Order: sequence, then structure tokens, then C-alpha cells
Amino acid sequence: MKNMRRFLLPLLLTGLLASGAAAPSVATARTGVSHPAPPRPPDDDLPARLAAVPGMRVVKENPAPAGYRSFALTYRQPVDHRHPGRGTFAQRLTLLHRSTARPMVLHTNGYDLNYQGPAFRAEPTEIVDGNQISTEQRYFGTSRPRPTDWTKLDIRQAAADHHRLIQALKPLYRARWISTGGSKGGMATVYHRRFYPHDVAGSVAYSAPNNTDDRDDTAADRFLARRGSPACRAALTAVQREILGPRRAETAGRVSRWAAREGYTFHTIGSADRVLELTVLQLPMLFWMRDGEAGCDRIPRPSAGGDALYTWFAGVVLLPAYADRHLLPVTASYYQLGTQLGFVELAAPQLAGVLRHPGIQKMRTYVPRTIPLRFQPGAMPDIDRWVRRHGSELSFVYGEDDPARAEPFRTGNGSRDAHVYLAPHTSHVVRIADLAPRDRARATAALRRWAGVDGRTARLDGPPAS
Repeated sequence: MKNMRRFLLPLLLTGLLASGAAAPSVATARTGVSHPAPPRPPDDDLPARLAAVPGMRVVKENPAPAGYRSFALTYRQPVDHRHPGRGTFAQRLTLLHRSTARPMVLHTNGYDLNYQGPAFRAEPTEIVDGNQISTEQRYFGTSRPRPTDWTKLDIRQAAADHHRLIQALKPLYRARWISTGGSKGGMATVYHRRFYPHDVAGSVAYSAPNNTDDRDDTAADRFLARRGSPACRAALTAVQREILGPRRAETAGRVSRWAAREGYTFHTIGSADRVLELTVLQLPMLFWMRDGEAGCDRIPRPSAGGDALYTWFAGVVLLPAYADRHLLPVTASYYQLGTQLGFVELAAPQLAGVLRHPGIQKMRTYVPRTIPLRFQPGAMPDIDRWVRRHGSELSFVYGEDDPARAEPFRTGNGSRDAHVYLAPHTSHVVRIADLAPRDRARATAALRRWAGVDGRTARLDGPPAS
């Protein structure tokens, strides 16, 4: 749920070691000078075996589900994989260890990592009864070089982070590897496969949008124009016009007073009125990502009064996400959207005459002016071509009501063992378990086949982790 809400904001919403050599030590990454590997600890001393991986640090062992051990780790990564001697940063990781004989699932989070929280198992980890390594994306959380060179935040550098980590851990976890992620993490999963297609045996990407032309957002407009019943869409439009029309000053005042009480500021976006217009424009997309069909009956009528309208509206758009305090930790996300990933700017003919801030939906709105934004239009078409022409062992899982599937990944004539699944009556948070029975069986069987495990139901009551 945390990841979904982060993504509701924006959607919200050559790599080192390409030869496959082991990851260099910290000293190697900094100076280019190699050092002999330390002696290998005994097999039953897992923390020592992890710490013996060059560049890896075991921060602590955390509580874990039965049959697992859980570790907070950091791994030293080059800021620039093309020039590894130009500085490093510590990438935060969490490891759920089941057994070195079980498959490993690389979970690409896409954002920062819940480093101290309870152990989280991604659905593929449950299905294959495997280990799991979860990564904090570069430039999120504490996984950021200081000073921050924003030009080194791109999809290829992040993919090289994942590649280098996999190569470092494969000598310890020799069974097959699977990668997975949801939303922005699902996108990162696909990007890693494009640049390092043989790192893992298969991938599952959930709710991953595929914006191949950032100049054309008509697909999203058409998708939203078909969601729900005419009555549901009309109710959303009525709320939009009421808030930006006769109740604009009142609602902007409510937002301003709420922000003052909570100690929030809007310096990045500009003002309470700008936040109001931005969130009202994004309301249909956020509604379908968050509530879906089940929320149609809860949309208030304009006559319901200011309190009812504001309470419902604030709950759907998650107003704290637009305050400076919450924008700062996800600046990297908006930077990526504004430089490579692309973003939807929704058309709003139904709001003609009540809009005041042209261009408010552009990514420049979210990113401080001190950080340059230059969009690279070739990045996403390259990913899309790879999936359709060369992608293999891929599963894409979407929710029927999720605006992320307005521009989905598609397979093509060159795709092999690649599948796109649609879960009925489901929105942005989707699982293989939500699929119709036939699709669920196919997706599960494919994942287990890629992981090299049999078709029996995974169980977590086996022998303790070692």
C-alpha cells in the first residue's frame, strides 16, 4: 500500500561488469585496484558469508517469518557504472533468506526501502518458496551519493546496480533467480531485463505503465472516458466543477488552513490554489487507481455540502503527498518521470472556464528549479521495442480498472514465453491471485517453471533457514 500511494503522486501516480565477473570490492570500486578475496567462512555462518561478499555490509539481523532469516544490508555501488572510480554510494537492501538451495527473487522496490519494518514477501517469493533480496532504488532514501549528481539517475545506471548485485550474490545463491516489482518497481524490473536479459530466469511486472510517447496522452484520456458507468463519470465531473467553480475559494482556504495546522508548506508546487487545481485535474486517474468501481457509490453530490465534498476529495487525492515535506523524498521519482519515463497530462475539456494554471500537470511542477530537467524521448521506445522483439520469460499483470494499463506493455512477434494478464474488477494493487482461474494457473505455472521448482503448492513449514 505504501508503494501504491507513492506512485499515485506521479502516476500516483553500458553497465559495469557486463562480462559477468564478480562485483569488485569497495577498494576496487574506488581506485580500480583489485584485492584478493577474503577466505570463505563456514557454510553455516550466513552473516559472515554475506559480509565476505566484496562491498557488502551486514547492518543487522531482523525478525523474520518462520523458516526465514532477515537481514538489513548495504552494498557499495559506483555512482557511475561507466566510470566506477568516480565515487560510490551505499545502496540499502533487505534479505529474506530461506535456503541457498531455493530460488532467489530480486524485488525492485522503485522507491525507498522500509529498512526497519516487518519482513515483506512479494507474491513470486511466496509462490516459489524462495529467498528474496529487496533493493532501495538509487537516489531514494539514503541510497544517494553526496553530492548528488542528477545526471547519474537513469534507467541504465539503475539496471547496472541490479546487475552488479546479482553477480555479487550468485556465488552464494546458485539456484535460479526471478525478478519482480510493482508499479514503478515493475517498470524498473523491465528496464533491468532490457539491459541485462540473462541475469534472471524470468520476471513478473505488476501494474507497469509503458509510456512510449510522452507527447501523446490520448490513450489515458480514452481509458478514463470508458471507466465505470456514465453516472459514475458524471459524478466525478460534477465534483471537479463544483470544487474549481463555486467552491474554489472555500476549498483552497480549507487546504491552506489544513496545511498550516499540520506544518505543511507548498513552496515547490507554489500555493494551495495550485495544489487544488492540480489534484482536481488528476482526480479521475487517482480515483480509478485507488477506489475503482467500488468507490462510485461513495462520490458525494455537489449539494452534499463543503464538509462532505472536502473530506471525500482529500481522501482520494492524498493531499499530504503534495506538500514539500513529502515531495522531497520522492524528488528522484519526478526527476525520472521528467527525464525518461514520461507522465500523463490529462485533458480536461469538462473543466473549461475554471482552470487558472496552464501546464500545472508537467513534471517541472514537482521538481525544484535548481534541478535541470531535459526529457530523453528515445528511452521508453527502446524498452518497448526490446519487449516486443526480444523479451522472454516475462509476465505483465494489470488490474482491469487501473489507469496504468492505458499504455501497457505488449508482447510482439519476437517475444518468447511472454504473457500479459488482466485481473477483472481490480485496480492498481494487483496480484496473480486476482486473475481469473485459468490465467492464474498459467501465470503461476510459468513462474514456477522459470524458477525451476515443481508445481506443488509452496509451503513455509519446512526446515528452518540455514
